[in-house]
Order: sequence, then C-alpha cells, then structure tokens
Amino acid sequence: MLISTEAGRQELTWDQRLLRNAGRHKAALKPEYQELKFTLHRKLLEKINLEALAGIDNQKVRGEVRQAVMALIDGEPTLLSSIEKQQVAEEVLDEVFGLGPLEPLLEDAGISDILVNTHRQVYVERKGQLELTSVRFRDDGHLLRIIDKIVSQVGRRVDESTPMVDARLSDGSRVNAIIPPLAVDGPLLSIRRFGTDKLMPADLVERRALTQGMMQLLEAAVKARLNIIISGGTGAGKTTLLNALSAFISPKERIVTIEDAAELQLKQPHLARLETRPPNLEGQGAVRQRQLLINSLRMRPDRIVVGEVRGEEALDMLQAMNTGHDGSLTTIHANSPRDAVSRLEVMVSLANANMQLISIRQQIASAVQVFVQAARLSDGTRRVVNVTEVTGMEGDVVTLQDLFVFEKRGVTPEGRVLGRFAATGIRPKFHEKLVAAGIRLPADLFDEVVEI
Repeated sequence: MLISTEAGRQELTWDQRLLRNAGRHKAALKPEYQELKFTLHRKLLEKINLEALAGIDNQKVRGEVRQAVMALIDGEPTLLSSIEKQQVAEEVLDEVFGLGPLEPLLEDAGISDILVNTHRQVYVERKGQLELTSVRFRDDGHLLRIIDKIVSQVGRRVDESTPMVDARLSDGSRVNAIIPPLAVDGPLLSIRRFGTDKLMPADLVERRALTQGMMQLLEAAVKARLNIIISGGTGAGKTTLLNALSAFISPKERIVTIEDAAELQLKQPHLARLETRPPNLEGQGAVRQRQLLINSLRMRPDRIVVGEVRGEEALDMLQAMNTGHDGSLTTIHANSPRDAVSRLEVMVSLANANMQLISIRQQIASAVQVFVQAARLSDGTRRVVNVTEVTGMEGDVVTLQDLFVFEKRGVTPEGRVLGRFAATGIRPKFHEKLVAAGIRLPADLFDEVVEI
C-alpha cells in the first residue's frame, strides 16, 4: 500500500520499491513504454516550470509534481494497472529530480561502479563482480542530457570542444564521461561510488581483508609515525584501507589531506581538507596536487595525507616525509611493492629530470618505511597481499623485505579464492622505533598463519 506522509506526499514501502525496481527494468525494454514516459515528460515540461523546481530538494514539491504526473497518466489512452502507473510516475520524477534510469542503481548501496556503454548497455559492479543490467536509455540524446545534468552541477560542460570531463555527484561519487567524436559508438559514462559508512579497522579484519596481527602491526606503524604507502590496482581498496589506517592517528594532531576528488572520510577534529581544481572553460586556473602539497607545508601539519600520488608531486611528498612530517600516508597505483618503488622513481623524475637515479632511490629509501599492497582477487574479494618494509639501500638498489604475505592456494568450484595469510617470521628493522614510541608487539605476531 501507499503510505501518506504529513507533507502530503506518497511513498512506496521498501518491499514495493524492490518490486518496482525489478519490474521497471523489464518494462523499460519496451519501446512503447519509453515513448509513454517521454510523452509524459514533455507534457509536464509544458505544464510546470521544472527548471525552477529541479534545484529544490523539497519532498512536498516532489509530491505535488507526482500528482501532476498521475493526472497526465490518467489522460493517456493506455491500459495500465495502478502499480504500472506508479512505476511510470516514479520514473518521470527521476527524470525531473534525479538522473533518470540511473536512479534505482544509485539507490542500491551494494553497487560500487556504474558503467554505461552507450545508451543500449549498462553494467554495474557488485561485490567485485561485473553484472549486466536491463537499464536502458531511450537514445544517445537521452544519455547526453543525463551527462550534461551531472557535469553542469559542478560548473563543467561536455560538448564536441570538450568531449572528456570529470565530475562528482553530491554524495561524492566520482564521474567520468566521454562523448563522440572520441567515443566511437556513443557516449560513455562511468560512476565510481564510495560507501557512506566508513569501514573501520575491525570491519576489515572481520571481512578477512587482513588478519588481526597485520592490523596490529599497521596500527603500531601509524602510531609510531612511520611513513606508509598503500599500493594496488584500480578497485583494490586502497582508499578504504587508507581511511581505516587514518583512524589510528591521534586526535591531537593536525592533519592536512590533499586529493584530486574528496573521497577520504577522516574523523579527527583537527583536519584541513584540500582538493585540486580543474581548469575552467578557457583552460585556465587549474590547481594541481603539487601546488597544494607545497602550500600545505606552510600550514603547520603534523601529518600530510595524500589521496593518491600520481605525478610530479611525488618528489615533494618524499621531501616532506624526510623533513619533519613523519607519519604521512598516501596511495599509489602499482602491482607490487617493488613496482611501487619503480613508479615513484618515474614520478620523481617527472618533477626533476636532472636528478640522478641513485639520489631518487636514496630519497625513497629514507622517506618510506612501509608499503602495504592491496589486491582485488578473481572472486572479487579484496585482500592485503603484502606488508613490506623498506630496509634501506644495497649498492644502488632499494631493499625490501616482506613481513606478511597472502599466499593463494587455489579456487573452489564456486570460484572462491582459497589461501592463507602468513607472517614471514622476520622482525622488522623499525621495531626499535615502535619500542621508542612505547609500543610493544607480542613476539608471536611475526609467526602468525591464518587460513581462509
């Protein structure tokens, strides 16, 4: 049944919403259904000034528009049941107040990525696995209107002169759109979503992303102000892990965060958040991470947290780690700790092409104490597969030693990855720093083996 609220609006119960979302996808495949929806949308535009209403987040206004849509539906020569009429009304409202066919996907908290491959095909990622949905757009023009709606909210535009654009939804989700002529078959839209609830360290241990012993070691490393770099591929959970480790930072410390898109959810009271700025329509006014990083050094930070190092700001990050900003954290795209060192070398050389390789490696060896490698496995699970210490230099090579590793042992018939977390038995060289900080870890922690 429909539930009437004090604001005079009507809402569907949760069960009805689930049924609506399941049924609307099947119906949306019918051309006549799409035609009816767009006919109603056009008539609504003629009847009501939707431009003025679209920016108002008012449930009473939404309820009044729903009544107008229902009146229009009753005037259409179509044989629809009451449930189908409600379904059509909700979809028209999504077109007016939301992002059209994407709205039911955005309502689903279990979806981490929405990938629109032209108007005919929409995939989602759920629990690390890609799934084809039955969501469709009417045509490329319909998809382009939704893209334009997204980017215009953050003062950007997308057209033939600017066919690629990055934007952000109101909930922080990251959006990338690319349209013809660069996209050959039609507009492409990618939405990377971020959970509203921050996963705490205990949550990651419970989900077996890592063991209790590994988390104990990382907690000690953060509290002892060691510099940590989290490496991994796309979607490996780097930002989630960075958020979790940040929970161990003392609330008495001043933290400055620097990001391309504000994704971090640090809870400390003394927090200064900085975000880069893209160029304006004339291509001017861009503010990049390196500029923010240099500026942050003048802001008296106790720790600097960079969302992701991806360019010439790597040099300034390493220098900050070496000059009194101990305990800094960041992430980097890399397939292994050794690969992360190589990527840092390349990024530092972008900032200073005249810097010798041996000098770059000395900077890395003295600045970074721990690499944490995250990976997304074939079954969609995310694990910490290496906790690796930087032990210094041997000749002209940065030396690394694994403290914990995840060993893959096989795959079940259902596709679940089997393996174990195993300590290597090596006591880290930074153990003295932990003791100096008043932190003592149990001796058996470095002999831990956990089967999963």
